[in-house]
Amino acid sequence: MAVLRRLTQARRSSSERSALAGEAAAEAAEAALRAEPAPDAGPRDAAGPGDTTGPGDAAGPDAPAAAKPGRTPKAPAENHTPDPDDPRAAAFFDCDNTILRGAAIFYLGVGLYRRGFLTRRDIARFAWQQAWFRLHGTEDPDHISDAKQSALGIVAGKPTADLEAICEEIFEEVVADKIWPGTRALVQMHLDAGQRVWLVTAAPLEVARIIARRLGMTGALGTVAEARDGRYTGRLVGDLLHGPAKAAAVRALARRERLDLDRCAAYSDSANDIPMLSLVGHPYVVNPDGALRRHARAQGWRVRDFRTGRKAARVGLPAAAALGVLAGAAAAGVALNRRRHRA
Repeated sequence: MAVLRRLTQARRSSSERSALAGEAAAEAAEAALRAEPAPDAGPRDAAGPGDTTGPGDAAGPDAPAAAKPGRTPKAPAENHTPDPDDPRAAAFFDCDNTILRGAAIFYLGVGLYRRGFLTRRDIARFAWQQAWFRLHGTEDPDHISDAKQSALGIVAGKPTADLEAICEEIFEEVVADKIWPGTRALVQMHLDAGQRVWLVTAAPLEVARIIARRLGMTGALGTVAEARDGRYTGRLVGDLLHGPAKAAAVRALARRERLDLDRCAAYSDSANDIPMLSLVGHPYVVNPDGALRRHARAQGWRVRDFRTGRKAARVGLPAAAALGVLAGAAAAGVALNRRRHRA
């Protein structure tokens, strides 16, 4: 990509890295559109949210993820109605806790651990960071930096095709069962109106494309890892597609695709995505964290919460569960070591 050729990011500011990450994501997304023309916008035969076909009946590995039998999710009331076939309108969806239950990078980490790429120490550290996030409701910049450096160290020097194949295996197993039906219905609402629908996530582009394809979306904007001669260099193009970088990617794609952001919609669960949500004429918050809920209330943005139960059950218990998983993993490790010594 042209962006890769002009990459000299060592001395770039944070805002410059965010802008570069956004441009790289938009360029990669547009290149993917040219390489794989969008499917016909006519009647959709693939399984959608109103389809009761099971996953085994899908048309193939690239068919959109089907809803569970007997469940027909519908878009919530009081959504804005997308104008049919508006060439300048699109929808942008965050991934973690907006479309997916949980974090895409967590599922990737578990899959990599099972394939020998990560150690138990890596998984324990990640579990602690997730628990910290759940307890405090905000992300620690040091945790984000640590995760980024760990991931880049793992893939450095490895063929890009290998990671793409591994991601395909991992997310083929988990995506269909981790989709929020309500958000899936919102995606379909925009698709049925003939609009382009994009996934926007800090997850690696390889992961983002798989999730977007399984949902029948137009494409994905994700974090772009630098590659040369088919192998990862261990560096990013710009930075993670996170916070302001997501907004930069949406702006860059809108410019390339001649979209009118005032006619577009965006959906997210996190206050980190306020820059992206503020760009569009139809911002929605989905399963919001506390900071985003307060901001949405002040701005008059529409809120969609597909979780059930009290707030304590939605926030406190996941934190306790994460800590419990960590403690359980430690206990299991101790037990295994004892058995080995006894043997």
